[in-house]
Amino acid sequence: MIKTDWVGSAGGPELHVAMPEGPARGAVVVVQEIFGVTAHVREVCADLAGEGYVAVAPDLYWRRARRAEHGRDDGLRLMRDLRREEVLADVLAARTEAVSRAGRGGAAIVGLSLGGHVAILAAAAVPFDVVVDFYGGWVVHGGIPLADPAPPVEGSAAIAALGAFVLGFVGEHDHLVPPAEWQEFGRRLTAAGVAHELVSYPEAGHGFLCADRPDTYDATASASARARLLTALHDRLDRLDRTVET
Repeated sequence: MIKTDWVGSAGGPELHVAMPEGPARGAVVVVQEIFGVTAHVREVCADLAGEGYVAVAPDLYWRRARRAEHGRDDGLRLMRDLRREEVLADVLAARTEAVSRAGRGGAAIVGLSLGGHVAILAAAAVPFDVVVDFYGGWVVHGGIPLADPAPPVEGSAAIAALGAFVLGFVGEHDHLVPPAEWQEFGRRLTAAGVAHELVSYPEAGHGFLCADRPDTYDATASASARARLLTALHDRLDRLDRTVET
């Protein structure tokens, strides 16, 4: 049976943890949308735990509002209060928790919308074997404080140096990540020598993975992306015959 809980302390980030029933296959950090560590984010963690991975989602808003789920306006306000060094510290704390619990395999980061931005940002500074970006905005051209002094794609050379594989998903009708920007993202990764696969779904829009929002959910794209995600984790985490370093 999958076990979930919150862990953390007053002086550090609160982390939502989902544990697999048996021995872990690897560690995954799941990074939230602007709305916080929502039921959708926790469901993604539970789904990954059901597949055998320790999944840990850091609450990036813990310094200002702990464990809260926010509407769009509050989420945008809190997102714009985030600072790069704080977010990277929270991602590192989540990775440390996940890999210490998993004890073996590799480590991945999966980001949803705002979390996709964070995943690419973190990939240049924190070692991950797999970096998954679900429709992350502001990655190429910036536009939010987290993108200062340079947007995440500027760290592509560092991502390549750390050896991460980047897997990205977007819908062609995404209002936050238009096709031209997605194509430029791919060109920049290629130029830096980052191993990657970027997938675009013709009928999908932003947030297509979330079944809790029927107006944007796309069952076909969601199922395809989930299958590709699990294949990447299996191929690049499970088969690492080593103890994960914290």
